[in-house]
Amino acid sequence: MLLLFYPVVMRKTQQTVVFRIPRGATAAMVSDSLTKHYGPGMAKSVMRLMNMRRVDYSKRHGMYEVPQGSNAIAVARKIGAGGQTPVRLTVNGFRSLDLLASRISAKLEFPADSLLLLLNDREVMSRYGLRPEQALALFVDDTYEVYWTSSPREVIDKIGKNYLSLWNQERRDKAAALGLSPAEVMTVASIADEETNDPDEKGKVARLYINRLKKGMRLQADPTIRFALNDFTIRRVKGNHLKVNSPYNTYTHNGLPPGPIRTTGRSTVDRLLDSEPHDYLFMCAKEDFSGSHNFASTFAEHSRNAERYRHALNARGIQ
Repeated sequence: MLLLFYPVVMRKTQQTVVFRIPRGATAAMVSDSLTKHYGPGMAKSVMRLMNMRRVDYSKRHGMYEVPQGSNAIAVARKIGAGGQTPVRLTVNGFRSLDLLASRISAKLEFPADSLLLLLNDREVMSRYGLRPEQALALFVDDTYEVYWTSSPREVIDKIGKNYLSLWNQERRDKAAALGLSPAEVMTVASIADEETNDPDEKGKVARLYINRLKKGMRLQADPTIRFALNDFTIRRVKGNHLKVNSPYNTYTHNGLPPGPIRTTGRSTVDRLLDSEPHDYLFMCAKEDFSGSHNFASTFAEHSRNAERYRHALNARGIQ
Protein backbone atom coordinates (compact mmCIF):
# COMPACT_ATOMS: atom_id res chain seq x y z
CA MET A 1 0.00 0.00 0.00
CA LEU A 2 2.87 2.39 0.82
CA LEU A 3 4.44 1.75 -2.59
CA LEU A 4 1.09 2.47 -4.23
CA PHE A 5 0.69 5.89 -2.63
CA TYR A 6 4.35 6.93 -2.61
CA PRO A 7 4.32 8.40 -6.16
CA VAL A 8 0.97 10.08 -5.50
CA VAL A 9 2.28 11.93 -2.47
CA MET A 10 6.01 12.27 -3.05
CA ARG A 11 6.28 12.94 -6.78
CA LYS A 12 6.16 16.74 -7.24
CA THR A 13 5.73 18.99 -10.26
CA GLN A 14 9.01 20.53 -11.39
CA GLN A 15 7.61 23.85 -12.56
CA THR A 16 4.49 26.01 -12.46
CA VAL A 17 2.26 24.99 -15.34
CA VAL A 18 -0.80 26.64 -16.84
CA PHE A 19 -2.92 24.28 -18.89
CA ARG A 20 -6.31 24.57 -20.51
CA ILE A 21 -9.14 22.08 -20.71
CA PRO A 22 -11.30 22.79 -23.78
CA ARG A 23 -15.08 22.75 -23.79
CA GLY A 24 -16.48 19.20 -23.90
CA ALA A 25 -13.10 17.63 -23.05
CA THR A 26 -12.78 13.86 -22.71
CA ALA A 27 -10.66 11.91 -20.23
CA ALA A 28 -8.22 11.10 -23.02
CA MET A 29 -7.78 14.79 -23.84
CA VAL A 30 -7.12 15.66 -20.20
CA SER A 31 -4.68 12.78 -19.87
CA ASP A 32 -2.80 13.91 -22.98
CA SER A 33 -2.52 17.45 -21.61
CA LEU A 34 -1.25 16.22 -18.24
CA THR A 35 1.27 13.93 -19.93
CA LYS A 36 2.54 16.79 -22.09
CA HIS A 37 3.27 18.96 -19.05
CA TYR A 38 4.12 16.45 -16.33
CA GLY A 39 5.13 13.23 -18.01
CA PRO A 40 3.31 9.86 -18.04
CA GLY A 41 4.01 8.95 -14.40
CA MET A 42 2.44 12.05 -12.85
CA ALA A 43 -0.37 12.05 -15.43
CA LYS A 44 -1.29 8.46 -14.58
CA SER A 45 -1.41 9.24 -10.85
CA VAL A 46 -3.57 12.34 -11.36
CA MET A 47 -5.99 10.54 -13.68
CA ARG A 48 -6.33 7.65 -11.21
CA LEU A 49 -7.26 10.05 -8.43
CA MET A 50 -9.75 11.96 -10.58
CA ASN A 51 -11.35 8.75 -11.77
CA MET A 52 -11.83 7.77 -8.13
CA ARG A 53 -13.65 11.08 -7.65
CA ARG A 54 -15.73 10.45 -10.81
CA VAL A 55 -14.76 13.81 -12.28
CA ASP A 56 -16.85 14.83 -15.30
CA TYR A 57 -14.15 16.28 -17.55
CA SER A 58 -16.68 17.85 -19.89
CA LYS A 59 -17.60 20.15 -17.01
CA ARG A 60 -14.03 21.12 -16.14
CA HIS A 61 -13.68 23.46 -19.08
CA GLY A 62 -11.21 26.15 -18.04
CA MET A 63 -7.67 27.28 -17.36
CA TYR A 64 -5.78 25.91 -14.39
CA GLU A 65 -2.46 27.01 -12.93
CA VAL A 66 -0.70 24.41 -10.83
CA PRO A 67 2.29 25.74 -8.86
CA GLN A 68 5.69 24.12 -8.79
CA GLY A 69 6.04 21.51 -6.07
CA SER A 70 2.44 20.23 -6.25
CA ASN A 71 1.86 16.51 -5.84
CA ALA A 72 -0.71 14.44 -7.73
CA ILE A 73 -3.31 14.96 -5.01
CA ALA A 74 -3.02 18.75 -5.33
CA VAL A 75 -3.25 18.60 -9.14
CA ALA A 76 -6.29 16.32 -9.03
CA ARG A 77 -7.98 18.49 -6.40
CA LYS A 78 -7.38 21.64 -8.47
CA ILE A 79 -8.97 20.20 -11.59
CA GLY A 80 -11.60 18.13 -9.83
CA ALA A 81 -12.94 21.16 -7.96
CA GLY A 82 -13.02 23.24 -11.14
CA GLY A 83 -10.78 25.80 -9.45
CA GLN A 84 -10.01 27.94 -12.46
CA THR A 85 -7.17 30.44 -12.20
CA PRO A 86 -8.20 34.03 -13.03
CA VAL A 87 -6.56 35.76 -15.98
CA ARG A 88 -5.20 39.26 -15.36
CA LEU A 89 -5.90 41.83 -18.08
CA THR A 90 -3.89 45.04 -17.78
CA VAL A 91 -5.12 48.07 -19.70
CA ASN A 92 -2.64 50.91 -19.86
CA GLY A 93 -2.54 53.55 -22.58
CA PHE A 94 -3.81 51.52 -25.54
CA ARG A 95 -4.11 53.69 -28.67
CA SER A 96 -6.04 51.21 -30.78
CA LEU A 97 -9.27 49.36 -30.06
CA ASP A 98 -8.26 46.63 -32.51
CA LEU A 99 -4.94 46.10 -30.72
CA LEU A 100 -6.64 46.12 -27.33
CA ALA A 101 -9.21 43.53 -28.44
CA SER A 102 -6.41 41.41 -29.89
CA ARG A 103 -4.40 41.52 -26.67
CA ILE A 104 -7.44 40.59 -24.59
CA SER A 105 -8.51 37.73 -26.86
CA ALA A 106 -4.95 36.34 -26.87
CA LYS A 107 -5.37 35.66 -23.14
CA LEU A 108 -8.93 34.33 -23.35
CA GLU A 109 -10.82 31.70 -25.31
CA PHE A 110 -12.79 33.88 -27.72
CA PRO A 111 -11.54 35.61 -30.92
CA ALA A 112 -10.99 39.37 -31.06
CA ASP A 113 -13.76 39.83 -33.65
CA SER A 114 -16.41 38.65 -31.21
CA LEU A 115 -15.37 41.33 -28.71
CA LEU A 116 -15.18 44.05 -31.37
CA LEU A 117 -18.66 43.09 -32.57
CA LEU A 118 -20.14 43.95 -29.17
CA LEU A 119 -18.06 47.12 -28.82
CA ASN A 120 -19.50 48.29 -32.13
CA ASP A 121 -23.06 47.53 -31.03
CA ARG A 122 -24.85 50.80 -30.25
CA GLU A 123 -27.28 49.18 -27.84
CA VAL A 124 -24.47 47.57 -25.83
CA MET A 125 -22.45 50.77 -25.65
CA SER A 126 -25.48 52.91 -24.79
CA ARG A 127 -25.70 51.10 -21.45
CA TYR A 128 -22.59 53.03 -20.47
CA GLY A 129 -23.57 56.32 -22.07
CA LEU A 130 -21.16 55.76 -24.94
CA ARG A 131 -21.24 55.40 -28.71
CA PRO A 132 -19.22 52.72 -30.52
CA GLU A 133 -16.63 55.31 -31.61
CA GLN A 134 -16.11 56.10 -27.92
CA ALA A 135 -15.48 52.47 -26.94
CA LEU A 136 -11.88 53.13 -25.84
CA ALA A 137 -13.34 55.24 -23.03
CA LEU A 138 -14.90 52.13 -21.49
CA PHE A 139 -11.49 50.59 -20.86
CA VAL A 140 -10.29 52.58 -17.88
CA ASP A 141 -6.58 51.98 -17.32
CA ASP A 142 -6.51 49.30 -14.64
CA THR A 143 -5.93 45.57 -14.06
CA TYR A 144 -8.95 43.30 -14.37
CA GLU A 145 -9.41 39.64 -13.42
CA VAL A 146 -11.60 37.41 -15.56
CA TYR A 147 -11.65 33.72 -16.39
CA TRP A 148 -10.22 32.20 -19.57
CA THR A 149 -13.72 30.88 -20.28
CA SER A 150 -15.35 34.32 -19.94
CA SER A 151 -17.51 35.39 -22.86
CA PRO A 152 -17.03 38.75 -24.62
CA ARG A 153 -20.20 39.98 -22.90
CA GLU A 154 -18.86 38.99 -19.48
CA VAL A 155 -15.60 40.81 -20.16
CA ILE A 156 -17.45 43.95 -21.21
CA ASP A 157 -19.67 43.68 -18.13
CA LYS A 158 -16.58 43.45 -15.90
CA ILE A 159 -14.80 46.39 -17.53
CA GLY A 160 -18.02 48.37 -17.81
CA LYS A 161 -18.66 47.99 -14.10
CA ASN A 162 -15.33 49.68 -13.42
CA TYR A 163 -16.22 52.49 -15.84
CA LEU A 164 -19.55 53.08 -14.08
CA SER A 165 -17.84 53.08 -10.69
CA LEU A 166 -15.46 55.75 -11.97
CA TRP A 167 -18.38 57.88 -13.08
CA ASN A 168 -20.13 58.22 -9.75
CA GLN A 169 -22.43 61.16 -9.11
CA GLU A 170 -19.67 63.35 -7.72
CA ARG A 171 -17.55 63.08 -10.86
CA ARG A 172 -20.62 63.48 -13.09
CA ASP A 173 -21.45 66.71 -11.30
CA LYS A 174 -17.89 68.00 -11.75
CA ALA A 175 -18.02 67.14 -15.45
CA ALA A 176 -21.36 68.89 -15.87
CA ALA A 177 -19.91 72.01 -14.22
CA LEU A 178 -17.30 72.04 -16.97
CA GLY A 179 -19.98 71.61 -19.62
CA LEU A 180 -18.83 68.08 -20.49
CA SER A 181 -20.31 64.60 -20.45
CA PRO A 182 -18.33 61.71 -18.94
CA ALA A 183 -17.52 60.46 -22.45
CA GLU A 184 -16.22 63.90 -23.43
CA VAL A 185 -14.07 64.06 -20.31
CA MET A 186 -12.52 60.72 -21.30
CA THR A 187 -11.69 62.14 -24.74
CA VAL A 188 -10.08 65.31 -23.36
CA ALA A 189 -8.19 63.25 -20.76
CA SER A 190 -6.87 60.95 -23.48
CA ILE A 191 -5.45 63.95 -25.36
CA ALA A 192 -3.87 65.29 -22.17
CA ASP A 193 -2.26 61.89 -21.57
CA GLU A 194 -0.73 62.00 -25.03
CA GLU A 195 0.42 65.60 -24.68
CA THR A 196 2.43 65.21 -21.48
CA ASN A 197 3.96 62.58 -19.25
CA ASP A 198 4.17 65.08 -16.40
CA PRO A 199 1.33 64.27 -13.96
CA ASP A 200 1.37 67.84 -12.65
CA GLU A 201 0.67 69.20 -16.15
CA LYS A 202 -2.19 66.93 -17.17
CA GLY A 203 -4.89 69.00 -15.48
CA LYS A 204 -3.52 72.24 -16.92
CA VAL A 205 -3.33 70.77 -20.43
CA ALA A 206 -6.86 69.38 -20.20
CA ARG A 207 -8.21 72.73 -18.96
CA LEU A 208 -6.49 74.49 -21.91
CA TYR A 209 -8.45 72.36 -24.37
CA ILE A 210 -11.65 72.99 -22.46
CA ASN A 211 -10.92 76.74 -22.76
CA ARG A 212 -10.56 76.36 -26.52
CA LEU A 213 -13.81 74.43 -26.75
CA LYS A 214 -15.68 77.11 -24.85
CA LYS A 215 -14.34 79.82 -27.16
CA GLY A 216 -15.27 77.85 -30.26
CA MET A 217 -11.63 77.43 -31.24
CA ARG A 218 -10.37 74.29 -32.92
CA LEU A 219 -8.34 72.12 -30.57
CA GLN A 220 -5.37 71.84 -32.97
CA ALA A 221 -3.97 69.01 -30.86
CA ASP A 222 -0.99 67.28 -32.43
CA PRO A 223 -1.72 63.90 -30.76
CA THR A 224 -4.99 63.68 -32.68
CA ILE A 225 -3.01 63.99 -35.92
CA ARG A 226 -0.74 61.11 -34.94
CA PHE A 227 -3.85 59.09 -34.08
CA ALA A 228 -5.48 59.94 -37.41
CA LEU A 229 -2.33 58.88 -39.27
CA ASN A 230 -1.86 55.86 -36.97
CA ASP A 231 1.77 56.89 -36.67
CA PHE A 232 2.91 57.61 -33.12
CA THR A 233 6.56 57.83 -34.13
CA ILE A 234 6.05 61.33 -35.55
CA ARG A 235 8.03 63.73 -33.39
CA ARG A 236 7.42 66.87 -35.38
CA VAL A 237 3.94 67.41 -36.81
CA LYS A 238 4.24 69.34 -40.08
CA GLY A 239 1.97 70.90 -42.67
CA ASN A 240 1.65 67.76 -44.78
CA HIS A 241 0.49 65.83 -41.72
CA LEU A 242 -2.25 68.37 -41.09
CA LYS A 243 -3.89 67.52 -44.42
CA VAL A 244 -4.98 64.07 -43.28
CA ASN A 245 -8.66 63.50 -44.07
CA SER A 246 -10.02 62.27 -40.76
CA PRO A 247 -12.64 63.31 -38.20
CA TYR A 248 -9.77 63.08 -35.71
CA ASN A 249 -7.95 65.93 -37.45
CA THR A 250 -8.60 68.68 -34.91
CA TYR A 251 -6.87 71.22 -37.16
CA THR A 252 -9.65 70.95 -39.76
CA HIS A 253 -12.63 69.85 -37.63
CA ASN A 254 -14.36 71.81 -34.89
CA GLY A 255 -14.98 70.43 -31.42
CA LEU A 256 -13.80 67.18 -29.95
CA PRO A 257 -12.79 64.18 -32.06
CA PRO A 258 -15.35 61.35 -32.24
CA GLY A 259 -13.81 59.52 -29.30
CA PRO A 260 -10.70 59.07 -27.15
CA ILE A 261 -7.35 58.62 -28.86
CA ARG A 262 -6.16 56.21 -26.15
CA THR A 263 -7.32 54.60 -22.96
CA THR A 264 -6.95 56.75 -19.88
CA GLY A 265 -7.13 56.30 -16.13
CA ARG A 266 -8.74 57.63 -12.98
CA SER A 267 -5.78 59.84 -12.08
CA THR A 268 -5.94 61.85 -15.31
CA VAL A 269 -9.73 62.12 -15.11
CA ASP A 270 -9.48 63.46 -11.57
CA ARG A 271 -6.71 65.90 -12.51
CA LEU A 272 -8.97 67.22 -15.26
CA LEU A 273 -12.06 67.48 -13.07
CA ASP A 274 -10.13 69.11 -10.20
CA SER A 275 -7.95 71.37 -12.36
CA GLU A 276 -7.62 75.04 -11.45
CA PRO A 277 -9.19 77.50 -13.90
CA HIS A 278 -6.74 79.45 -16.08
CA ASP A 279 -6.86 81.49 -19.28
CA TYR A 280 -4.28 79.57 -21.32
CA LEU A 281 -5.21 78.82 -24.92
CA PHE A 282 -1.87 77.71 -26.35
CA MET A 283 0.90 75.35 -25.37
CA CYS A 284 4.26 74.39 -26.79
CA ALA A 285 6.91 71.93 -25.67
CA LYS A 286 9.77 73.61 -23.84
CA GLU A 287 12.94 74.10 -25.80
CA ASP A 288 14.97 72.27 -23.14
CA PHE A 289 13.24 68.98 -24.10
CA SER A 290 12.36 68.37 -20.46
CA GLY A 291 8.94 67.07 -21.45
CA SER A 292 7.24 70.10 -19.88
CA HIS A 293 5.45 72.87 -21.74
CA ASN A 294 5.29 76.63 -22.06
CA PHE A 295 1.71 77.90 -21.81
CA ALA A 296 0.38 81.11 -23.29
CA SER A 297 -2.83 83.13 -23.24
CA THR A 298 -2.15 85.05 -26.46
CA PHE A 299 -1.05 83.96 -29.90
CA ALA A 300 1.81 86.46 -29.88
CA GLU A 301 3.24 84.91 -26.72
CA HIS A 302 2.70 81.43 -28.11
CA SER A 303 4.51 82.37 -31.33
CA ARG A 304 7.60 83.34 -29.36
CA ASN A 305 7.48 80.05 -27.44
CA ALA A 306 7.02 78.08 -30.67
CA GLU A 307 9.93 79.86 -32.36
CA ARG A 308 12.27 78.91 -29.52
CA TYR A 309 11.13 75.29 -29.76
CA ARG A 310 11.52 75.20 -33.56
CA HIS A 311 15.03 76.59 -33.21
CA ALA A 312 15.86 73.85 -30.67
CA LEU A 313 14.46 71.14 -33.00
CA ASN A 314 16.50 72.45 -35.92
CA ALA A 315 19.63 72.60 -33.78
CA ARG A 316 19.21 68.92 -32.97
CA GLY A 317 18.35 67.95 -36.53
CA ILE A 318 14.91 66.67 -35.58
CA GLN A 319 12.73 66.56 -38.67
